[in-house]
Amino acid sequence: MTTTSNCVAIVGASPKPDRYSHQAAVKYQAAGWTVWPINPLGEPVAGIPGFRSLGDIPGRPDIVCMYVNPTLGLSQLEAIVAANPQQLWLNPGADGEPLASAARARGLTVVEACTLVALGYGNPLTVAARFAGT
Repeated sequence: MTTTSNCVAIVGASPKPDRYSHQAAVKYQAAGWTVWPINPLGEPVAGIPGFRSLGDIPGRPDIVCMYVNPTLGLSQLEAIVAANPQQLWLNPGADGEPLASAARARGLTVVEACTLVALGYGNPLTVAARFAGT
């Protein structure tokens, strides 16, 4: 894997425009990020080529942004650890147990907050502390 700055992998990214995961892909891209949508079929999201898994993305994500329930997210934990993101964002519905504790136990920096809100404050990598404890 190559390293590129400002890259986000969105696990559970939907091609449906009314879904928050789709809106996150659009907003990250508008903010200048490289976006890697991940969904079971590898479908594109908002014209952005999709991938079937974290193992398929062409680089190291700065953020892995989760939009799947925490039990399904837990099944992705090894792939998340292998991707070695700076931060793991667990959006509403993807946050909580068992994923949050398991990810922290593996040494990941976990942010349980809405990435769409965070993007309104700036770069999620630098504003994450604002959402600590949420």
